[in-house]
Amino acid sequence: MRELFIYYRVRSDQAVAALAAARTFQARLGEVFPELRMRLLRRPEATDGCQTWMETYATDPMNAPQGITPTHEAAIESLAHAALLPYLAGPRHTEAFIACAS
Repeated sequence: MRELFIYYRVRSDQAVAALAAARTFQARLGEVFPELRMRLLRRPEATDGCQTWMETYATDPMNAPQGITPTHEAAIESLAHAALLPYLAGPRHTEAFIACAS
């Protein structure tokens, strides 16, 4: 099952507004794709006036066993870009992982 991990830096003085924007766009994603499981994380410390944030995306394996599809990924990027661009201190980095066989 394919999962996404997206990390980026947010200016600390914009963190409250960025958090509101992230919550809003992730709520919208959840309405469009109810199978998505999303998390928003940040490192506990700031560096050079910026916080490092990470979004994670997976799917409910009972409803979408293929994981994150190109359709999911395009919607995530489009909504995130529109919502977060004013608060970013650099690019967003997306990495995809799959679960190891057990």
